[in-house]
Amino acid sequence: MASRVARRVRRRVRGAPPAGARARSAEDWWWDRLAPSGSGYHLLHSDSMLLVLPDAGPARARAHRRAARRAQRLPPPGPRAAPPKAKPRSAPAPQQGPDPGWGDRIPLEILLQIFGLLVAADGPMPFLGRAARVCRRWHEAASQPALWHTVTLSPPLAGRPTKGGAKAEKKLLASLEWLMPNRFSQLQRLTLIHWKYQVQPVLKLVSESCPRLTFLKLSDCHGVTPSTLIMLARACPQLHSLDIQHSMVESMAVVNFLEEVGPRMRRLWLTYSSQTTAILGTLLGSCCPQLQLLEVSTGINRNNTPLQLPVEALQKGCPQLQVLRLLNLMWLPKPSGRVATPGPGFPSLEELCLAGSTCNFVSDEALGRLLCGSPHLRLLDLRGCARITPAGLRDLPCRELEQLHLGLYGMSDRLTLAKEGSPLFTQKWCHSLRELDLSGQGFSEKDLEQALAAFSGTLGGSHPALCSLNLRGTRVTPSTVSSVVSSCPGLLYLNLESCRCLPRGLKRAYRGPEEVQWCLEQLLTSPPSPS
Repeated sequence: MASRVARRVRRRVRGAPPAGARARSAEDWWWDRLAPSGSGYHLLHSDSMLLVLPDAGPARARAHRRAARRAQRLPPPGPRAAPPKAKPRSAPAPQQGPDPGWGDRIPLEILLQIFGLLVAADGPMPFLGRAARVCRRWHEAASQPALWHTVTLSPPLAGRPTKGGAKAEKKLLASLEWLMPNRFSQLQRLTLIHWKYQVQPVLKLVSESCPRLTFLKLSDCHGVTPSTLIMLARACPQLHSLDIQHSMVESMAVVNFLEEVGPRMRRLWLTYSSQTTAILGTLLGSCCPQLQLLEVSTGINRNNTPLQLPVEALQKGCPQLQVLRLLNLMWLPKPSGRVATPGPGFPSLEELCLAGSTCNFVSDEALGRLLCGSPHLRLLDLRGCARITPAGLRDLPCRELEQLHLGLYGMSDRLTLAKEGSPLFTQKWCHSLRELDLSGQGFSEKDLEQALAAFSGTLGGSHPALCSLNLRGTRVTPSTVSSVVSSCPGLLYLNLESCRCLPRGLKRAYRGPEEVQWCLEQLLTSPPSPS
């Protein structure tokens, strides 16, 4: 009986072995888990079948139940499956923000070049002070003295009441006592603005810590003494430029400074006052023979006393002068005496600016004395000089003038202006002029047409160099404007404000090639205005 049951179980198990397992293994798995009970097998439970066999005695019931429970806990037949491997935990997603350490990985040389570009555009302050707080590498780069070559210092409370301004200057001075020796060792250009109380201690620090200083500007500064400038001139052997416009500086301080600096002086900016004569007298004595730039302008409180300028003496004292500016200043040349001997001129002069907001005493004779020996002049600014005539401009020795400003702003209504002669200077410089300003001039329509026609002819197959033309308030006609715009494709600025002969809607300033071209199209398509 038992043998027959065993054969049946064996046949059934053999017919459905576990997937991928050998028949012997499935068979052994079943037989190893059958519980013997003397005369036969009483209970067999598996995942696939339940066998209830007869002849199960009550003495064996408990053992059979335990065998059934064990069978329920056992795995299915077949080879033992390996325990499932734990899935690897996915790496955390990278943060979207910037890497906090990228600044430390930039080489110091590249960081210095980047900082140098920013300093060249906006100056070292406040950028370098803020960059030094980013990380150690940035602090190291921002601390390089080579980046601190140009500095402007102004107290934060400038313009406040007296006590607040003095306290602010002392606080800034305390910071400069550390900054000067640690950052400004290679300082070249220094500008001090609104220093009223502590300018002398600051200049003393500069003389002690900035041996490479070349340029010093004092704007709205008070209390500059002769000893301070002398000390600075001796401590800074490369100092060659001084700007003291709008500052309270004693004339003797400037005179002593110029005498100490001497031949290395290159540029000087002054504000006209009663003390200017003493400073100019030092220049006339050949104290600074290498001077290249001289600018004298009026201050906020205008001085109506005319300045008598000895032109020939200045030409002898400063023969290397390249830029001469007498801005908004009433001046006249000092009489040359009974026998008029022409001076040596300024052979290297490239810019002469005599612009002023009011009528001055500059005439053809004075202009001829200034420019008698200046063939290389490039810029001539005569705005406000209503006494200059076209014939006087024609007789000048310069042949390659690039900028000519003859505008009369707010004064043409009360003056008797010349109506003819503009072709005399346009025909002379049409090949080289890049900027021409005729604002407020009283030349007639026909005269302006002939003058601007000089730019219409081709010069050896090339176009004129004119790129800026100011005809504000003139009697220019639409046909004249159309002709000059068509002949000058490089024109970038055209001012037609208050031009009475032009149609409405076109009397404005045009900036850029697109706007200038639009103006030309409107002029060509608009109907002619009635005469």
